[in-house]
Amino acid sequence: MKKHNENEEPIELNTEGEEEVMLDGDVAVEAEVPEEAEEASAEDADADGEEVLEATEDAEDATAAELAELKDRYMRLLAEYDNFRRRTQKEKEALYLDSVAEVVKEWLPLVDDIERAVASSENMDETSVEKVAEGIKLIGKQAGNVLSKLGVEEIEGKEGETFDPNLHEAVMHIEDDSLGEQEIAQVFQKGYTCKGKVIRHTVVKVAN
Repeated sequence: MKKHNENEEPIELNTEGEEEVMLDGDVAVEAEVPEEAEEASAEDADADGEEVLEATEDAEDATAAELAELKDRYMRLLAEYDNFRRRTQKEKEALYLDSVAEVVKEWLPLVDDIERAVASSENMDETSVEKVAEGIKLIGKQAGNVLSKLGVEEIEGKEGETFDPNLHEAVMHIEDDSLGEQEIAQVFQKGYTCKGKVIRHTVVKVAN
């Protein structure tokens, strides 16, 4: 609250009602901060900075340790996978060789019979034709037995049967009123399956 005295100088009343005189040209002066307070504030700031630095260093150390652990786990996993891949490859190769050996073992007796037949044919005369034919039949029968042991079966594909694209392969097509639609007119080559899987389709000629 302001009022004027007789000399018209501005007078300030404080909260207690006392007059405070503000002369022209007076400038408000900020209170000086004690040196002890400034030093304490600086010390607090330094302490806070050190705590932040220590926390940052701890976080960096934790991150580095985690990365090192992940890298170690990755290298171990990579080594295990490489060992697994090599072991699997060796097992596959061994399995393949065993399978080939098993098949060859079944066919060797047939090969022996063929070689004996060839050797006998060198001393054949005209009267031996019947014996040769009989020998060929025996070899064919033996070959069928070998295929049966290996799980190989002949595909049923005879003339007059209906064409099945899953089992037969049509290489020729004819129009014949005496034959039905999609009827096998002729078989050119037998087909075979091994335990349900088609190894070779029966090659046929199809009508209509």
